[in-house]
Amino acid sequence: MALCWGRGAAGLSRALRSSGCARPVAEERGTLGGLWGSRRNSTARPCEHDRRKDWGLAELLEVLEARVQQLQAESGSGSEAVGKQLQVSRPAEHFARWAKKLHKDHLELQVRRQRLERKLKAASLKVQPRPLLRVEPQLQNSRLASCLQEPHRNAWEELLARALQEVPQKLSCEGALEVHTPAQAGELDELESELWTLQQKLLFFFKGCLASGHLPLAHHVLVSHHSRPRKQLQLTLAMYNTVMLGWARQGSLKELVYVFFMLKDSGLTPDLLSYASALQCMGRRDQDTHTIRRCLDQMVHDGLQPTQIFTDLPLLEEERAAILRAVVKAKPTFSLPPQPSPQVNTSELLREVYSKDEPVSYPKMSLPLETLKGFFQQQLQVELTNNISVQSVDKAPQLTKEVLKARKTLETLREQWKVELLRVLQETKTRLAREARSGRPSLYPFLCLLEDRELVDLLLQALHALPAQGESLIHLAHDVGLQTFNRHSMKQRQLSHQVKELEQRYFQYLQLLASDTQVETPYLPRQYWEALGPPEPPLQSPWPMRLLLELGNQLTELLVQAVQMPRSLVAPQGSCRLIPVLYHVYSFRSFRQIGILKPHPAFTQLLATAAEPTLIFEAKDMPMLCPPLPWTSPHAGAFLLSSTKLMRAVEGTRQHQRLLECCPPAQLHGALDTLTQLGNCAWRVNGRVLDLVLQVFRDKGSVHLGVPPPASEAPQPPELPLPPDTPPARKAEVRRELVRCLKVAREMHSLRADALYRLSLAQHLRDHVFWLPHNMDFRGRTYPCPPHFNHLGSDLARALLRFAEGKPLGPRGLDWLKIHLVNLTGLRKRDSLQNRLAFANEVMDDILDSADRPMTGRKWWMKADEPWQTLACCMEVAEAVRSSDPATFLSHLPVHQDGSCNGLQHYAALGRDSAGASSVNLLPSDLPQDVYSEVAAQVEVFRRQDAEQGVRVAQVLEGFISRKVVKQTVMTVVYGVTRYGGRLQIAKRLRELSDFPQEFVWEASHYLVCQVFQSLQEMFSSTRAIQHWLTQSARLISQAGWAVEWVTPLGVPVIQPYHHNAKFQMKGGLQTITCASNHDTNQRPNTVKQKNGFPPNFIHSLDSSHMMLTALHCYRKGLTFVSVHDCFWTHAADISVMNEVCREQFVRLHSQPILEDLAKFLVQRYCSGLSPRPQKAVEPALFAKLLGTLQAVPKTGALDLEQVKRSTYFFS
Repeated sequence: MALCWGRGAAGLSRALRSSGCARPVAEERGTLGGLWGSRRNSTARPCEHDRRKDWGLAELLEVLEARVQQLQAESGSGSEAVGKQLQVSRPAEHFARWAKKLHKDHLELQVRRQRLERKLKAASLKVQPRPLLRVEPQLQNSRLASCLQEPHRNAWEELLARALQEVPQKLSCEGALEVHTPAQAGELDELESELWTLQQKLLFFFKGCLASGHLPLAHHVLVSHHSRPRKQLQLTLAMYNTVMLGWARQGSLKELVYVFFMLKDSGLTPDLLSYASALQCMGRRDQDTHTIRRCLDQMVHDGLQPTQIFTDLPLLEEERAAILRAVVKAKPTFSLPPQPSPQVNTSELLREVYSKDEPVSYPKMSLPLETLKGFFQQQLQVELTNNISVQSVDKAPQLTKEVLKARKTLETLREQWKVELLRVLQETKTRLAREARSGRPSLYPFLCLLEDRELVDLLLQALHALPAQGESLIHLAHDVGLQTFNRHSMKQRQLSHQVKELEQRYFQYLQLLASDTQVETPYLPRQYWEALGPPEPPLQSPWPMRLLLELGNQLTELLVQAVQMPRSLVAPQGSCRLIPVLYHVYSFRSFRQIGILKPHPAFTQLLATAAEPTLIFEAKDMPMLCPPLPWTSPHAGAFLLSSTKLMRAVEGTRQHQRLLECCPPAQLHGALDTLTQLGNCAWRVNGRVLDLVLQVFRDKGSVHLGVPPPASEAPQPPELPLPPDTPPARKAEVRRELVRCLKVAREMHSLRADALYRLSLAQHLRDHVFWLPHNMDFRGRTYPCPPHFNHLGSDLARALLRFAEGKPLGPRGLDWLKIHLVNLTGLRKRDSLQNRLAFANEVMDDILDSADRPMTGRKWWMKADEPWQTLACCMEVAEAVRSSDPATFLSHLPVHQDGSCNGLQHYAALGRDSAGASSVNLLPSDLPQDVYSEVAAQVEVFRRQDAEQGVRVAQVLEGFISRKVVKQTVMTVVYGVTRYGGRLQIAKRLRELSDFPQEFVWEASHYLVCQVFQSLQEMFSSTRAIQHWLTQSARLISQAGWAVEWVTPLGVPVIQPYHHNAKFQMKGGLQTITCASNHDTNQRPNTVKQKNGFPPNFIHSLDSSHMMLTALHCYRKGLTFVSVHDCFWTHAADISVMNEVCREQFVRLHSQPILEDLAKFLVQRYCSGLSPRPQKAVEPALFAKLLGTLQAVPKTGALDLEQVKRSTYFFS
């Protein structure tokens, strides 16, 4: 069946429709060319097509010749049988015409055969004798060229010395002038961008060759480019250094000298890495002292010191040893510079955290050393394997003949696909290698980073993970490229012997954590890890987005080309002809046309029928089976081998990483230690809750309980087709209903899959202790790295987790458990803590009934706001009250303390706003204040006044203004919601009211959002002033051409990733991929997003600072602490201590001049001589306005922050 391209569902239906003949395919820009050439209905190569056609002609001619002979024989014997049979006339001209035609066809066939033989001979000449790789360069500097032409036997050392002493001279050639001075000045940026793209492609080609062991190929391409003046303009110092480093690692002096000559010939000056490569090569060769000394002297002459090599460059241990060997040979008195003393964070907020003067009680884990060592070995094996098979918890089908047949068919197909993928992959590598040998950088070295079978397994996993509705080609290509990079990084660690060194160091690190070991001096985990030795340099810099997409797209196209299945799977009576498993179609998403890869429905049905009982997860998507590595730098921490970013960001974004790497190491200590502490919390699965959830999950789920139902429960679309006489209005209604049903089905599928992953992982880990490594976003907010199973999810996800370490409840722990239970129900939000405790005692019978008979009793827990967490708490309370002594009961349940509209709390503290502070519980009170109810009451006052004046919409809204209607808008105003966004939120709430007249929804939502904003303006005047100042500052900064940056009170650098789209195109066989990126500083800032994002992002950076301070001080006091942003968790027995720390650190944080410090930073950053170059020239008037705005810090009120320490309901 022909592989067809089309648009949308129509294109897919055409592709899936069987046809007896090949149909012409309309060409479409971006979809044709590349993968299969112009013959879309066959996977045969052109030579094979020619051969098949000639074979067919030969067979036809043989048949025709036989027929002519038969006719001639019949005509010859016809005269003898003229009286016996009917004579058939065969004119002589007829045979002559046939013979002439046969002769002509013979000649044509002979010509075609000769032509085909010439093609095959030429192709064989291309393939068999590989072109020799160039080694010796062609230099333009006559003096350097003459040095290489002199017959120097065993004198490469002398040549290196000459190259080192050569003064660089910039070359002047007409080609260079043409490139750098284009006729049209407006094209300069485009040319620079194109040059930068080519340079990136070349640099990573050389790095790929270095990593995959194809250094001669890299040298060949470098020589080819250097020998052409125009091509030489693309070469940079980093490229020469990369190839030179490769030869240095091999100790190949001759090739290294050639690269050094090319470097000098290009007019570049060697840098520290250039000299380090030369010294490393000489150290590995045990070079003579004279040559090494001349290299060192020239290095000093260029203003570089040998000690800088060991302090400024990230070197592997063997590289350091080789360089040191060379340096010491020439200078016996040389010694390595001493290790710098550990830097200490000097932030006033963290002074107590790192103080050595006061006693500390850092917590130990409840597990002995040998157990933790065993856990390390398990986690190491998981990461080395990379993929983990997890048993699915979905309801297993009966093993009928149909299921067994489907599984056997899948197994057979997979084996066939592996063979075909290997063949296609090897052919592709051969073609790409030929490109590289011709001097053009290709993807060849990157396809050699992993074994062929590893790449095939990776592609087959991507195939089986593809959803039935398909996946965007660009996303699939990116995922495949990223997985290739991750596996290569892990392989590099293994080959560099880092695994063994890691094991030794980790076992020493466990001395600090294990319950049965002691260390002399108390350390934070990061401090102890750093004391065990210097950090290992990162082995692999991240690949750029373009390279990930190109590699992923190449591999994805191989998958599409190779993976086929018999047509008999589609139609049982059909032929066994092979058809593609994947189809490329187009669809519209958000008014953009995107290419999608969709699996054939027959393949999807085969997977569904087989219902294989395992799910495959990558190691980095799983919780860890041992304590994570402590975070020690922006690129070291969390998983043992899998690389993890300290600051999560969109793939390809480098601005956050650059900021972190430019920071003094001590400045990040607060964030690093917080993330380490959060990751060191050990967890277990709540088995009793999990069993109940699985029971509901396998029994069609429950929307009320947050357990997604299966696809079989999705609404059924209307029956089609409609009768021909159906009115247009009815047709439109059916179309809308069909769209709605499809949308609901997709959402249900997504939610069901998410729940399946979470529950399968919970079942897999139910008998294990595990850990959740953390990282942070660009504002400093922390998140667990494993995406599917963590405590940041829904009510269901949180209820499945408990602390692995239990703590006795103590005298007040049981009371806090009960209060926590009532908080989860949402039934007594406005009551005091004493009344909530009394209510828990009143409903104790319901609590115990819920714990004992959750599915058959009165089901009181199901009425709660958070039903599954309520049930888990009921079970914990029941066990505690039934124990002999509740005070000694070991409780594992996390108890929460939640901030009261935390964003407004920070605004009120920043502005010292007494009225606003009272509304958000910053001030002591007997009952908790509810800002949402207060705003609703104020809006009701405004509504009543307008209704009395005859405003129609105000009269319609009588009786409909409630806390629920305004809550979401009040909550998100602090995070930058606009009036339009608030209007949509309120309209949604009004539509949920069955008795509200729906024809007034839009008018009423517009009226209410205005009243909500006016109410907040009156209640939080200083809040709105600060918000306005932040917005205007960001608007002017971005208009001047900068992205907004600041530093959090704990020293985390922040930059907003909102820029205008920068697009690049990448041609492929399936389509031309257009990638739009708006997350990096080399693009113009998006003013609207910068100004709207600054207020909420700044507040988020403050709440993350408050959480980090609380976490660090709780750890110092020996508490177990985790958080979900502004919701803090610990053991019930430690709630009082955590509450005290939480309030103290909030007061300390806001006692700092936060707004004044922010203004000073922004002025220095954007209005001084040290400002970074903006994306455009800044007008003097705009510059003056920016300076004036930044210096006009809003005035604050007279709120006494010390009162926060006495506020019971600040966090409760």
